[in-house]
Amino acid sequence: MGVTSFTQEITCPIAPARMFKALIVDSNTLIPKLLPQFIKSVDIIQGNGGAGSIEQVNFTEASHFNYVKHRIDELDEDNLVCKYTMIEGDALGDKLESIAYEVKFEVASDGGCVCKMTSKYNTVGEFDVKEEEIKAGKDKAMGIYKVVEAYLLENPHVYA
Repeated sequence: MGVTSFTQEITCPIAPARMFKALIVDSNTLIPKLLPQFIKSVDIIQGNGGAGSIEQVNFTEASHFNYVKHRIDELDEDNLVCKYTMIEGDALGDKLESIAYEVKFEVASDGGCVCKMTSKYNTVGEFDVKEEEIKAGKDKAMGIYKVVEAYLLENPHVYA
């Protein structure tokens, strides 16, 4: 098994605690509400939503995928850090065993936030993951981030 890591930083004008609450803590209800054309539901199939829980994201017919399962490895609401691993689903294909994510929200100098994300792609065999091969997934994640950001800008009282 090989491991390939990628990091990225995203800035936005929303306070880190609001983005963390919307994108991480309440994602199972908020994301399907904001993106019903792509995400049918996010179901907690094991646990209570905290560390050790398993969530299943069910996509609509408009998506290229049917579902993915994530295991919540760590949920630190005080430090605005979440670690989770995609452990199952057709998005992994036949070349990926899992993808581990670490997401951290920090205060930016303008009062908004910086979201730092590290992704570790655990491959089957010695397959080498190229950044251009995962660009589509990163673009979709960025799209979700921007939809949530826009929603929070339009609704300043939500998660305040």
